[in-house]
Amino acid sequence: MHGMPPTLVAPCMLDIEASGFGRDSYPIEIGYVLPDGRSHCMLVKPAESWTHWDETAQQVHGISRAALLNHGKTPLEVAHMLNKDLCGRTVYCDGWAHDYPWLAALFNEAGTQAAFKLESVVTLLRDSELESLSHQRTLALADLGLKRHRASNDARALQRAVQQLWGQVST
Repeated sequence: MHGMPPTLVAPCMLDIEASGFGRDSYPIEIGYVLPDGRSHCMLVKPAESWTHWDETAQQVHGISRAALLNHGKTPLEVAHMLNKDLCGRTVYCDGWAHDYPWLAALFNEAGTQAAFKLESVVTLLRDSELESLSHQRTLALADLGLKRHRASNDARALQRAVQQLWGQVST
């Protein structure tokens, strides 16, 4: 369904940072924001078989592999937290082609299934709104004062951008 009416609550958004791009990459940070504005962000400790590391990606997200090994939660812990907070929801992301395989890798490693559905944010917006999404996200990052590139910040900015496009908040 395109172009949800602005009377609906804010959509639940999710963002994933990864070790790089391509088939061998895996999730290293998952952040989400709920319709009520609560957010959560978790570093993911790489599984033993997750060895791919792209230095260029690290320059973008600013998370070292050492930080993941020292502070990350196991894929099982992250999967349980996601299912606890997102159970039964449709959750939206702006990079579905990458985020879906990364989320699948996490749940596969955890040996469990997602209790929520991941959809592309494009399913929420009309074509005219899609054309403005990138600009609105940039405005949202500035409006919210989010400078640090983290998954939960990106999810919050995406949620705010959609709300702006729906006329729920002013810029």
